[in-house]
Amino acid sequence: MRRFIFITAFVASFQSMATDIEIINATVRQPLPERTVSAGYFSIINTSSQAANLVAASSPWFEKVELHQHSYVDGMMRMEHVDGIVVAPNQTVHLQPGGLHLMLFTPKQPLQLDQRVPIELVFENGQKISVAAVVTKIPKQ
Repeated sequence: MRRFIFITAFVASFQSMATDIEIINATVRQPLPERTVSAGYFSIINTSSQAANLVAASSPWFEKVELHQHSYVDGMMRMEHVDGIVVAPNQTVHLQPGGLHLMLFTPKQPLQLDQRVPIELVFENGQKISVAAVVTKIPKQ
């Protein structure tokens, strides 16, 4: 009986944790002609009382996906890999141009506008969230 109560409590706790993170407005940019890299953007909403740390992402449509950020160093904009993206309790973090984002390397197929790219996000606590990011054009500069 105790084992059943423990398992039930664990499953209820995990199910509650799974609903504390929401991903909205997920997009992936259509790569420029002859380019093999793209960027992914979305917002992470954390409604829990604990920080959430996004530590990895993957997609079956790309060879590799990394977490990145833009930063200014010596007056120059740089892009660099980051090990994680922390979302404080009851906060939202936006992955957007010029800031935090996903870098998606070497698409396995051409990306068409409005397609939905499957991406799996992995958090430090083991939680995985699947999203379907809409392919969009890179805006004209």
